[in-house]
This record gives sequence, structure tokens and C-alpha cells, in this order.
Amino acid sequence: MRKALKFTLFTFSFLWMMSCLPQQEEVVKKIDKATVQTEVIGKDVQLVDVRTPMEYNEGHIDDAVNFDISNAETFAFQLEGLDKEKPVYVYCKKGARSNKAVEILKTKGFTQIYDYSGGYDDWKKED
Repeated sequence: MRKALKFTLFTFSFLWMMSCLPQQEEVVKKIDKATVQTEVIGKDVQLVDVRTPMEYNEGHIDDAVNFDISNAETFAFQLEGLDKEKPVYVYCKKGARSNKAVEILKTKGFTQIYDYSGGYDDWKKED
């Protein structure tokens, strides 16, 4: 009986202590068109279009910079120019390449990543 009581008290104490630790915030947040319109357009943010230069030249969102994820070496070099302490907004055509970019950004130490998963195709759609 005493062992069970000690075990229960230890378990309760451990769980209570763990609950007091700060909760880690989510690093990546999926965002939609409305969020891009209110939090990105016309603002001084790090907006990255990870499509090819040809796709980018056919149209892009606001003041986005083009970091072509299909060129891994150049992409990694371009990321060095971003501020890791500020939010980074990423998009591609439909969402696949931005997902890949998000994973790379996480490994590089970025902590505030916003993935416009609808991509440029969603952006062009009439509301």
C-alpha cells in the first residue's frame, strides 16, 4: 500500500511539474487567403515565393521575393538573407513546394513560419 501511495504521489508531482513548463509554440501555421490579405499585403514582411522564376514572372503576390526551391544550393544561400527572428510567409503554386520549404526553414532555425497552403492558384481565384 505504501509503495502504491509513493508511486502515485511521485507520478502526480512529476506531471504537475511538467505542466508548469512553458509550452512550445507551434512553429508552422497554415494560413488562408484572408490571412494573407490582412497580415501580409502592404506590410513590411518576409514573403517568399518558392516557385520557379518563370512562374514568378507570370505573376506573384504583393512584394514577394522569389527563392526557387528547385535550385537547392541557391535556395539555401538566399535563406541566409532572411531574419530568423521575424515571421516568414511562404507560398508556391498549390502547396507542395511550400511544404518542402517549410521543412527546410525549420531545420535552419526559423521559428515563425506561415505557409499559405492554397498557393498562387488560390490567390488568383475570384472570391
